[in-house]
Amino acid sequence: MIQFWSAGVFMTTGPIWRKQKRFVMMALRNLGMGKKILENQIQQEAHYLLKVFKSKKELPFDPRTPIVKAVSNIIFNFVFGHRFSEEDAHFNKLLKTIHMIVYLPGSIWGRAYDSFPTIMQKFQKPYQQLFEHNEFMHNFIKDKMQSHKERWEEGNKPQDLLDFYLEFISKNKNNSDSIFSEENMVQIAVDLLIGGAEASTTTLYWGLLYLLKYPDVQEKIHHEIDAILGPSQMITYKDRNRLPYTNAVLHEIVRYSNISITGPLRKCLKDIVIMGSPIGKGTLLLPNAHSVLYDPEHWKTPWKFNPEHFLDFEGRRACVGESLARIELFIFFTNLLRSFKYQLPPEAEEVSFEEITGSIRQPLPYNLCAFPREAA
Repeated sequence: MIQFWSAGVFMTTGPIWRKQKRFVMMALRNLGMGKKILENQIQQEAHYLLKVFKSKKELPFDPRTPIVKAVSNIIFNFVFGHRFSEEDAHFNKLLKTIHMIVYLPGSIWGRAYDSFPTIMQKFQKPYQQLFEHNEFMHNFIKDKMQSHKERWEEGNKPQDLLDFYLEFISKNKNNSDSIFSEENMVQIAVDLLIGGAEASTTTLYWGLLYLLKYPDVQEKIHHEIDAILGPSQMITYKDRNRLPYTNAVLHEIVRYSNISITGPLRKCLKDIVIMGSPIGKGTLLLPNAHSVLYDPEHWKTPWKFNPEHFLDFEGRRACVGESLARIELFIFFTNLLRSFKYQLPPEAEEVSFEEITGSIRQPLPYNLCAFPREAA
């Protein structure tokens, strides 16, 4: 996918990105990461999502669109300082753009473009649409940046990522080596919107599909939630410690779906030998997540969806670290399971685990029926 990378469609990499990443982590901490305000935003979006599911009135629907809108509004709020309504035309076009960027390069058109870029330049669709949508996203962020610049005043408390970045641009305006520029700010925003929208959405999308396939797992989650949480109690991230089975199912969804397939690109810092093969310093490495997540030496039943992989004799395995994605997944997932029971539509014959592979793995579109639970 070198051509798509060079066309500026994919995320930034290298030393500048690593420095920008540290900046983003600092912004997350300062703007609510790990604080009550972040959970409040996720809980609010979960509330909107449940209303959408309820509005379907037990009729078949594809849950992906309402999920991606709820999940995306978390990162959009962080970047721009406000959420978007479901009907907002710009919001919906941004989500379409993100979806195209993630999945089109893995399609036959994307592979053909990478292999024969000169020839494929003569064809207009569908990759040309990708470049047009990508340009729209960059221009949209530039417009948002301009409106932030017009209202931003030095010394004011930043309200979102764009404010925070403008503050750093101002502080480093006399530093010729500064990495903080408006061009980098736009690309960082693009990276965050792409990463923040698709990963959690796709994980939840796989998760509901697995529960359609394994109703016994769904039933165990319902029993645990009903026993521990009240029907109107606000679900928080701390509740994961009281819901070991629900938390284990969520971890197993992440493992079994393996949406990223590979880890981030790495650079070898010294000469090493792995499994008898020499790897020279400076070699670029792409970690194979598949080999880890399905390794029979580490998983009792690697090719089976089995929440017991994350349960031990004491009841749970502890999570290593916390992140926005973990908090999102737990609060969304637990709210969705407390409020509804999910079944295949009457006309559906069976659950299919066929997939679409792009930059991440996604199941083929499917419909489900969401039945409100009396306990909720």
